[in-house]
Amino acid sequence: MKNSIILFFVLLIGVSCNQTPNTAYNETPTRGSIKIDVDESFKMLMDSEIFTFEATYAYAKISPRYKSEYDVMTDFLSDSIRTIITSLKLTKEQENYLKNIQIIPKTTTIATDAVAFITNLKNPDSLIQINNIKQIFVGGITDWKQINPKNKSGKIEVVFDSNKSANARYFTEKLNIKEFPKNIYTANTNDEVINYVEKNVNAIGVISVNWISENTDSVSNNFLKRIKVVGLTAELDPEGGQYYRPYPAYIADKSYPFTREIYMITRETQDLLGSGFIRYVAGPKGQLIVLKAGLVPSTMPVRIVDVKSK
Repeated sequence: MKNSIILFFVLLIGVSCNQTPNTAYNETPTRGSIKIDVDESFKMLMDSEIFTFEATYAYAKISPRYKSEYDVMTDFLSDSIRTIITSLKLTKEQENYLKNIQIIPKTTTIATDAVAFITNLKNPDSLIQINNIKQIFVGGITDWKQINPKNKSGKIEVVFDSNKSANARYFTEKLNIKEFPKNIYTANTNDEVINYVEKNVNAIGVISVNWISENTDSVSNNFLKRIKVVGLTAELDPEGGQYYRPYPAYIADKSYPFTREIYMITRETQDLLGSGFIRYVAGPKGQLIVLKAGLVPSTMPVRIVDVKSK
């Protein structure tokens, strides 16, 4: 019996020594391995955030699953994922449902994003009044000639990433649309939207601005060489002569009309890796990454400098 007990402890010590740090210790805010669901619209931003977080914390592994907004929220409510990134806040009914099963969700706003419009490089129009955009979505404008008589690009095709995406949902709510007209189509990802617009002069794409922000990211800069970003008039001056592209300054002061918040939501009941990652993204280093991605940080001040030429 004595020999058996000694052998047992020898084996236990051997197993413990062979374990990696991820399995030898319990999960903490900076250690462990988790999966998170991310709205595909924010892939570029989250790729950067995860890369730097894992570089900082060697024993942390975050595996993102990029999905449509609908699928992200479905996974979260069905308890198949603990942490999500989305532009959709939980409703009161959803919060009450989670509370009834002893889950208190925590929501952290990490950035202000914009929904951008892109056109083909050969399309002569990249400045559009917001009223014309609204008319496109309700079927009142169907041809580029209705925007500019000299534009021969033809029938307008609007392309979203998915019919279950945050971008599609945003405009149905923003413009109170029950059903899109027949010239509005869906691809599968923001990447595919860019590819389609690049190949079709009559197309106008709808994507999250972090895919095409002018920053040091080589992927974003490559996209910007293939399409044009549309400038829009402000909501309060729909037919004015001033146009705004979705740059951080215009997103911050709401001159650009189509903006939204990005949230990180967790259902963790303890201080685990998901909560640690949220604190990192909402902290100084994570917010600098938000700024470099062309978005507006939510938890750090942004100074807007008005430069006037003489």
